[in-house]
Amino acid sequence: MKKKYVILISLGSLLAAAFFIFEMVVLYQQDQTSKAAASSSSAAASSSLAAASSSSANRLNKKYSLSELNKMDLPQLSTRIGSQETKVTIDTTDGTIVVKIFNKYAPLAAENFLTHAKEGYYNNLNFFRVVKDFMVQTGDPKNTGLGGASIWKSGTHKNTAIDSGTGFKNEISPNLYFIRGAIGMANAGTNTNGSQFFIEESSSNVQSTITSKSSYPTKIYNAYKNGGTPSLDGKYTVFGQVVSGMDIVDKIASSAVKTNTSTSEKSEPKTTIKITKITVGTEGAQ
Repeated sequence: MKKKYVILISLGSLLAAAFFIFEMVVLYQQDQTSKAAASSSSAAASSSLAAASSSSANRLNKKYSLSELNKMDLPQLSTRIGSQETKVTIDTTDGTIVVKIFNKYAPLAAENFLTHAKEGYYNNLNFFRVVKDFMVQTGDPKNTGLGGASIWKSGTHKNTAIDSGTGFKNEISPNLYFIRGAIGMANAGTNTNGSQFFIEESSSNVQSTITSKSSYPTKIYNAYKNGGTPSLDGKYTVFGQVVSGMDIVDKIASSAVKTNTSTSEKSEPKTTIKITKITVGTEGAQ
């Protein structure tokens, strides 16, 4: 009997120890997830998203038929500056990038970016995060990936109805996608947009990552042959597109990198690359 009890007690101890270890592993994973979420303001999305399958379009475009999607305006596919778009020139230490901003389809992100640009907010800020074959990111006055704010958070433009203190809302449009050259808002979660933005740089054919071809306008589906990250569609705001200077974006993305001490990601350029000046044109300017 005693031997039996000893065995039972031993088994009970082993089970208790196993349960404790399991709980510690779960808590550690939760802690790591929390840390990742807390530092995600430094990332438009993790580099793993670049290879992930895209299911977001199913949610984004489920109310439209393919024929309806194919009739939509797709301003990213043209270099012309439309009547409801704004031409912007971004001068960097590596060269000049010309973009157009979509005032019509992403009015909040457009106003935020253009106002910051006009007021010199972005001047001399670093491209603090670059991930080759994914994107280049900037717009943080701390140059770490953990800073920045919208124009509505404080100061003369303060508007708590738009930004209560945690950022402004996402603007998702069936007219805009994360094809190569797209400009998107970086954030730390849904509806937490501030000042950080990124330029999509991938040049690989990513059509195979799209799980539902009919969820995309055919021309956009075809554009993904030239690069982009479909898995970001429906999750982040697209508010602009590079018109010229993608060679400069590629050059920045190819920079040698080191570990960012604030985010622990190896994505900070070893040689500082800055925005020297942003010039905002008039709507419809060529």
